[in-house]
Amino acid sequence: MKPTRGAFLAGAAGGVAAVAAPTLVAAASPADVAAATKGMTLTTLRDGGVDHVGIRTARGIVDVSRAAQALGVAQPPLTVDDVVAGRGDVAALPRLVKDAPASAVRAETSVEYGPLVSAPPKIVCVGLNYRAHIAETGEKTPPYPDLFNKYNTALNRHGGTVAVSHLPAEKFDYESELVMIVGTTARNVPEASALDYVFGYTTGHDFTARDAQNRVSQWMTGKTPDQFAPIGPWLVTADQIPDPQTLQVQTFVNDEKTPRQDMNTSQMIFSCARIVSYTSQFITLQPGDVIFTGTPAGVIQGYPKEKQVWLKPGDRVRTVISKLGELHFTLV
Repeated sequence: MKPTRGAFLAGAAGGVAAVAAPTLVAAASPADVAAATKGMTLTTLRDGGVDHVGIRTARGIVDVSRAAQALGVAQPPLTVDDVVAGRGDVAALPRLVKDAPASAVRAETSVEYGPLVSAPPKIVCVGLNYRAHIAETGEKTPPYPDLFNKYNTALNRHGGTVAVSHLPAEKFDYESELVMIVGTTARNVPEASALDYVFGYTTGHDFTARDAQNRVSQWMTGKTPDQFAPIGPWLVTADQIPDPQTLQVQTFVNDEKTPRQDMNTSQMIFSCARIVSYTSQFITLQPGDVIFTGTPAGVIQGYPKEKQVWLKPGDRVRTVISKLGELHFTLV
């Protein structure tokens, strides 16, 4: 049974699994959403099993639900998904951020994070999008973006775990990636304007079981197990990233100081704009859709056979993308 709105706002629902939020009506257009959220960095907070939206500020993270209660806003967006889709009183967000009382502002280091989004209409991924990665894996350069998908059950969170112990696989590999969140319905959009359809950008990880991926012709079993798509913790609006082809993507394992992956998005074969445009020729993109843009060189699969030490339970992975922050998770 879904919690009441009051219980949701109070974070009073119990249990360990995230609880679905009450349904809100979509009231704001994509243009209205973009105007209300300009310059914002969103996140998902988890309290008592309830995932809800927060906004990162210099003071700390504004808990939108708490601020709405304090300031008398009756229908605030409850989740990041709500904000992107224009559900709830999105126009109230600037006021909630500006006037949030101290009781609604929370320290980044003292909160638990939920998956950045929980119910995207689609999760689209691009394979083989950096030439150096193609070279290290012995693949051929694709003439078009090589698209595949993950499922919502793969979504994971900052500070989360990836349960690999009971999977029928052994060769676990990291793949740090820039991720786009779609903000406006896109169908057959030209490349020149494709980035106008992006709500924002976040840090993501296309975690992979190589043996499961490579023993069949389709990648699904190696790419889409539960928890294999950590994203977050921050969703940075597109106005703050005018050129997504200027970001450095890095991967660190455990306490290593040298990144395993360290490459700029300028080295993508297919740019973010090209990916959105191309994908929209075949699939109608909707607000909230998640697009993984491909991983750089440096994956374990690209090492010489004698140096391939696959990830194992207990290993910690840290993905860092300039301007977007860090995503941490642990294998169990």
